[in-house]
Amino acid sequence: MARATGPFEVSLKPLPVENQPGDGNSLGRMSIEKQYHGDLEGTGNGQMLTGGTAIKTSAAYVAIEQVTGSLKGRKGSFILQHTGTMTRGEPELSVTVVPDSGTGELSGLSGKMTINIVDGKHLYEFDYSIAETP
Repeated sequence: MARATGPFEVSLKPLPVENQPGDGNSLGRMSIEKQYHGDLEGTGNGQMLTGGTAIKTSAAYVAIEQVTGSLKGRKGSFILQHTGTMTRGEPELSVTVVPDSGTGELSGLSGKMTINIVDGKHLYEFDYSIAETP
């Protein structure tokens, strides 16, 4: 496995949501726009769905993000699947490359990304491999 690291900026914008539960829970939908820097240079675009509860420290989200750019000089795109849960303040996050989503020089890409927020700045660590594709 190789590792790519660097900072990124993220912008989330609310989108319309249908059928709010009205029982203390809430649903949300947002657009995602990212700018990646460092070993991964490019943009990320996607959508996020959120679910919140009456307990403000418990919630969840899922998202799909298309990343386009270059990974240590290899150009192409790939899709990330995000799944996040916060249980009374304890976070759990999984960000995984969707199988067979790599294009161009990133064909055969697989891996997992870790996101850290330090002093208000977003950082990624991306452990990945690129297999030969038939």
